[in-house]
Amino acid sequence: MLRRIRLLKIVAELGLTLFVATTAARAQDVMIVINRQVSISQITPTELREIFTGSRIRFHDGMHAIPVVLKGGPIHEVFLRHHLDQSPEEFRTLWRKAVFSGQGAMPREFASESAALEYIASTPGAIGYVSHVRPDNNVAILAVSK
Repeated sequence: MLRRIRLLKIVAELGLTLFVATTAARAQDVMIVINRQVSISQITPTELREIFTGSRIRFHDGMHAIPVVLKGGPIHEVFLRHHLDQSPEEFRTLWRKAVFSGQGAMPREFASESAALEYIASTPGAIGYVSHVRPDNNVAILAVSK
């Protein structure tokens, strides 16, 4: 009986370890992308958080920032958790309050990464996140400095 309990405990710990490792790997899979007309190559975590929460409307080069988000899914959730430290519900609530108080407008939302990439490529100042980028997507990858 004790042997079985120890085995279950080890399996549970292994499962938790795998979950944490998978989440960390997924966070690395999220790429921050911007329109090529934006003249920056990196952004701080604070600037990124401020742009996507509406408290900053310009990049540090002065260009107007237009946040682009996915409507849902694993990449959306990983981006929110890793870069904004928010759940999808917290993010939605934050923006609803801004809209209803007249202090902001919801970020552009897209159902697919390809639609988001197309919008970002064609909209000066657009910034978003995806899981992968191809050379023909015509966007720039933005490094998040620590």
